[in-house]
Amino acid sequence: MYFTAMVFAEEDIIRLSAALVIGGLIGAEREYHSKAAGLRTMIMICVGSALFTMLSDRIGGSGDRIAANIVNGIGFLGAGIIFREESRVKGLTTAATVWVVSALGMCIGAGQYEIALIGFVFVLGSLLLLVRLSNRIQRLNQTRDYKIVTAFHNKTLKRYEEFFDECGLSPTRNQQQRIGSEIIGHWRVNGSERNHEKCIKRLLNDPDVKEFTF
Repeated sequence: MYFTAMVFAEEDIIRLSAALVIGGLIGAEREYHSKAAGLRTMIMICVGSALFTMLSDRIGGSGDRIAANIVNGIGFLGAGIIFREESRVKGLTTAATVWVVSALGMCIGAGQYEIALIGFVFVLGSLLLLVRLSNRIQRLNQTRDYKIVTAFHNKTLKRYEEFFDECGLSPTRNQQQRIGSEIIGHWRVNGSERNHEKCIKRLLNDPDVKEFTF
């Protein structure tokens, strides 16, 4: 009886240690990039998921629902990481990482080390190796919001839409506002980073532009 208890205790320690290492390595990558869920958070998620899975296995029967509800709980945690900044939604990658780290913790808690190891390699590899590819794709096409304040004349905003076209950009006109002798135009503009920079440089040197945000 004592030997059996010791075996189970050693196996539990191995599982929790593996969850700590895997969660810590992924969390270190997130911490390095100053993300909301960093080292300690990922460790807690991975170890916690492993603990719930181990407990579910011990209880049996209705205990299966414990492991199933981990996914729902992680969903609430991930939703708190996602936020909107101006026109962009941020935190999606970190929220997805939280979700997959929980899955890795469940694999470890169930003793499925091979699946956990392969999943860990795929996750950390994606976070580390696909950054350059992601940045390169982003440089090929970016969406930016432009706001231009200038003196009002007939077809003033049309002039700047043609200006965007000349720079190789695709503008979509949004809200417009006229205040006295000034007119304010808002556009959502798509195009490559190079074309955006060319456009911004020309707008900054335009004497008719009184205010410009991008």
